[in-house]
Amino acid sequence: MSQEDKRFVIQEHTRGSEIHWDFMLEGGKTLRTYRLDKAPQQILNSPANAVKIFDHPPKFLTYQGPVNKGRGSVHIVETGTYQVVNHEHDRVELDLAGRILKGKFTLRHVKNDKWQFGSC
Repeated sequence: MSQEDKRFVIQEHTRGSEIHWDFMLEGGKTLRTYRLDKAPQQILNSPANAVKIFDHPPKFLTYQGPVNKGRGSVHIVETGTYQVVNHEHDRVELDLAGRILKGKFTLRHVKNDKWQFGSC
């Protein structure tokens, strides 16, 4: 891992019958977090809708277990490192080195807290 590489994680987050995936990017003292509507394997074929949610503490890079006072749980389904290749106001291009997601991916701002995440 170079000095420019930062870590990322995707956790499958279940709450009752609801399932979504939390995509977290290491940066500073928090993890910039997006709620995805697709699993990492599905993102390889088509972009995921992403909603920017509250930043998470760094412990979530490795945490698995109960969340929301036991009303849900998370487990890691993807992890790796990333570099920011290009960052504009409404578009962030990332180079991911994960187990599943490898290569160039883009977070593209749609409106408000809505983004789209997919391969370039």
